[in-house]
Amino acid sequence: MAKNILTVDDSASIRNMVSFTLKAAGYDVTEAVDGQDGLDKAKTKAFDLILTDQNMPRMDGIALIQNLRAMSQFRSTPILMLTTESGDDMKAKGKAAGATGWLVKPFDPQKLIEVVKKVIG
Repeated sequence: MAKNILTVDDSASIRNMVSFTLKAAGYDVTEAVDGQDGLDKAKTKAFDLILTDQNMPRMDGIALIQNLRAMSQFRSTPILMLTTESGDDMKAKGKAAGATGWLVKPFDPQKLIEVVKKVIG
């Protein structure tokens, strides 16, 4: 059975690239346009992994992670930040919010697949 992944990013081109990469590797992908949209979609479906950007309108990635971690079904779900933010202070905030890992954009599609396989198989 394919694993379900939620990808949250306000950039359509990034969403398309992530979605294309993951679907080609056999994963089912649901796209969300910002943190609020991602949270709304997470309330309607179970996901094996969530990939989120940090800087988005309506709700940023850190707030999304905090909201997801407050929901029992996402307490242990892997959540990866996929963002242009690479500063140690931002990574520390992500970790404190409950992020499982951190990938910096622009991303290497092969590396994305490797990380996803390591995290969820």
